Amino acid sequence: MASERCSKTRAAHQAATTPDGEEPWADLEMTVPTDRDHASVVALVGCTLVELTHEAVGAVFVAHQVGRSTRTQYVARDDVGEQFQKRHFDDRLGWHETTIPRRTVRDELITELTRSPSTSTERAGEEVASEPDTFVVKPVRELQTP
Repeated sequence: MASERCSKTRAAHQAATTPDGEEPWADLEMTVPTDRDHASVVALVGCTLVELTHEAVGAVFVAHQVGRSTRTQYVARDDVGEQFQKRHFDDRLGWHETTIPRRTVRDELITELTRSPSTSTERAGEEVASEPDTFVVKPVRELQTP
């Protein structure tokens, strides 16, 4: 299975490159747009889903637009990682929570992490925000909640 292969490969890589005591998910972060190729982003998302399923962590995507930002968090709802809680916060609209399947989380993350710099400005119809969009995996206890 691809996720098992990803996890084994990542574990072997991290054993050689991360300091002792650093969590295995600590390097799952990036800014958007990125110079990573599509396959690399898909692998990152796959590794993220494995970590969300097996650790008490959540994935957070923060999108910045001029004058506003949105934050989307994904947290596993079950031990097998088939259902996830999606928490979305918009500065203007507040919090919205829903439960979505793994496949939807995967597709949403890949879409957000592979978009070009012009995509967000075209979608918003505004100028480029001063801060880049970010994606990070962090402990659930550090996530903002409604």
